[in-house]
Amino acid sequence: MDRAPEPHSGWTFLTNHSRVLASIAADRTTRVRDIAARCRLTERAVQKIIADLEAGGYLTHVREGRSNTYRIAAHTLLRHPADAPASVADLLALLAQHDSARPAASAALADQEH
Repeated sequence: MDRAPEPHSGWTFLTNHSRVLASIAADRTTRVRDIAARCRLTERAVQKIIADLEAGGYLTHVREGRSNTYRIAAHTLLRHPADAPASVADLLALLAQHDSARPAASAALADQEH
């Protein structure tokens, strides 16, 4: 059951899409429920974001039993022309530098590329 996240008003520097992607980079077997809790989103919102990321070619998943294992397309360029030529890997590296809760994000991303 979705639990409503804490309300937030105003703008933020990071998008929910980048938060979800960073959460997956930290643990590519993470559950939608855990992503939602970490990003303070509903599970439904996380499912939609994952669908967006997959449709955009930034993410794929493989079903393994009752779980998903995600793979990030690290060399895919960011969507906005002003961000060129930055890639998903560049974004995740930047986020990982400032998030002590996810020190293995860059290593996990490197493992996915092999």
